[in-house]
Amino acid sequence: MATATTVPGRWGGLSRLFHWGMLGLFLVIVPLGLYMADLPLSKQKLKLYALHKSIGLTLLALAALRLLWRSTQRRPSLPPMPAWQERAASATHVALYALMFLVPLAGWLFNSAAGFPLQWFGQVNLPALVDANPALKSLAREAHELGAWTLVAFVALHAAAALKHHFIDRDRTLALMTPGVKAPGTGVDP
Repeated sequence: MATATTVPGRWGGLSRLFHWGMLGLFLVIVPLGLYMADLPLSKQKLKLYALHKSIGLTLLALAALRLLWRSTQRRPSLPPMPAWQERAASATHVALYALMFLVPLAGWLFNSAAGFPLQWFGQVNLPALVDANPALKSLAREAHELGAWTLVAFVALHAAAALKHHFIDRDRTLALMTPGVKAPGTGVDP
């Protein structure tokens, strides 16, 4: 039976929904950002920018909700691993959470410094973080782009580590977060 809260052997349903739902939005927003940046100025480009910003704001809100939810949940026990892997996993998770906030906030700052209005899916107007400022606009754009590429790298590292645990170490790390995935060699849920 699925549960919203974490159970001893795996993350709960809501934690998994945050994890995989945010990944799905991330897999939309990154290619969208790359595609729209090179388009000539047009009505289509403005629509894509508005969509990119709305998805980014959604990811920012979900990151806040996810962090709040995670603070109320016990972490499932992990399989034994070397101390350096535990430290690396912890550092990677801290970096992922930091970037989940920094990248959209840098985008919001970029938008504000550029002097553009910001709306969430055309429904909610958000305040500018700063007044229009060309120098800050350039700095915020660089921070947003560098942060996004750094986030891509950490997501790839995180995925590679999960796959390594599943296929090489043959432990239940991947199964803790992935619905329908059984612990290797056991054929059962973790």
